[in-house]
Amino acid sequence: MNNPDFWAMGGYAFYVWTSYGITFAVLLWNLISPVLQRKNLLRRLTVKQKRETS
Repeated sequence: MNNPDFWAMGGYAFYVWTSYGITFAVLLWNLISPVLQRKNLLRRLTVKQKRETS
């Protein structure tokens, strides 16, 4: 199997590479989402704490 045949995936390249892309995007989101949620939670807790102490 040569290089262009590999990338063409026997005519199924669109489906294969789309599946890889979606999988990569979901995995990336699973890494980024908790970080963003934690940042948001810490910001809200800081604001709440400032309101309660003043």
